[in-house]
Amino acid sequence: MLIYWILLASISISRCQDLDSLMSDLFNTSIPTEMPPKIGLEPCLTKDKQKGECVNFNQCVNTNNGDYVVNIIRILDGPCKSYLDVCCVPTNVQDQPLPLPKPFLPREGCGWRNPNGVGMVTTGDVNGEAKFGEFPWMVAVLRKDPTIPGGFRHIGGGSLIHRSVVVTGAHVVVATNSVGKLMVRAGEWDTQTTKEPYPYQDRDVSNIVVNKDYKSRNLANDIALLFLSLPMMLTPNVGLVCLPAVGQTTPPGTRCHASGWGKDHFGEVGKYQVILKKRELPVVSPQSCQNQLRRTRLGVFFNLDSSFMCAGGEAGKDTCVGDGGSPLVCPVQTDRYVQTGIVAWGIGCGGNTPGVYTDVASQRSWVDEQMTAAGYDASSYTMKI
Repeated sequence: MLIYWILLASISISRCQDLDSLMSDLFNTSIPTEMPPKIGLEPCLTKDKQKGECVNFNQCVNTNNGDYVVNIIRILDGPCKSYLDVCCVPTNVQDQPLPLPKPFLPREGCGWRNPNGVGMVTTGDVNGEAKFGEFPWMVAVLRKDPTIPGGFRHIGGGSLIHRSVVVTGAHVVVATNSVGKLMVRAGEWDTQTTKEPYPYQDRDVSNIVVNKDYKSRNLANDIALLFLSLPMMLTPNVGLVCLPAVGQTTPPGTRCHASGWGKDHFGEVGKYQVILKKRELPVVSPQSCQNQLRRTRLGVFFNLDSSFMCAGGEAGKDTCVGDGGSPLVCPVQTDRYVQTGIVAWGIGCGGNTPGVYTDVASQRSWVDEQMTAAGYDASSYTMKI
């Protein structure tokens, strides 16, 4: 599922080359400015065999008794091509989206997860798909490339800690030699449609700050901040994550969540994800993680750098190629999370060996220093209980 960066002494860390074409197709940058016109809509038959038109689920009056419920698993003989479309009798079709059935009530502070999603209810999400807006801090980091359709390549993930600042992995951005080549997308979910209840937001990156102690050889201190040209708007599907306090530890066994659009398996058999995926992973102690990594090809003398923490080790649950820079968040109270880790590297995907993440708590002082230097304070990503 999630993008994993394999770290071996004799193997390249970056695995961008094999995902460029696929991810550029997934992350289409065009977005409509208004709902499509009624004329020329795809004809269909409703469940009671009435003649209808395929329209976005929130353009049809009395759809599912007022609740916006969509099934993300495409039924082959369904009436419409898109799972976000419904077959609606023409007299019930609205030119503009209907008001959402349950108004979104913003909550104060950072770190609020929406476990049931926002704006619509999804069913059929049986393969680790996240709900729409479930992790509102999740962003895609894109590199501008006019040679490919859409003009952008997906190079990793990140998280929004301030309306104008994203935290990601240093290894995701060090190869980009110009800030003018990077863009960040927040609020994305299904990369092949723009029919969700709330749109995504794109912002150019105006400055990149990489930890001066970052080491490309072993990815120690793998963290970078991306400063945006314009602040994001905080909406139901775009929000901020909290960061842990300096030195804060997460007890081993804590069940945390990683998210991303990366591969579901390692190697050529793996497929990149269209809909944002999530994985629940247990935190693993550094000593246990190091012992398990020593049983791999890394060898018995491998030492885990103190800038890392680990999570996972459960078969079939992992981050994977393409998830570099994406967040690992851990619960601190009901529906509220802090970002404990940043996807860094691992041995394969989905095996029994834990994945390795940048320990965000060990980087908190560095983050605060960079934010202060840029004229921001830490209040946006500091949890107030």
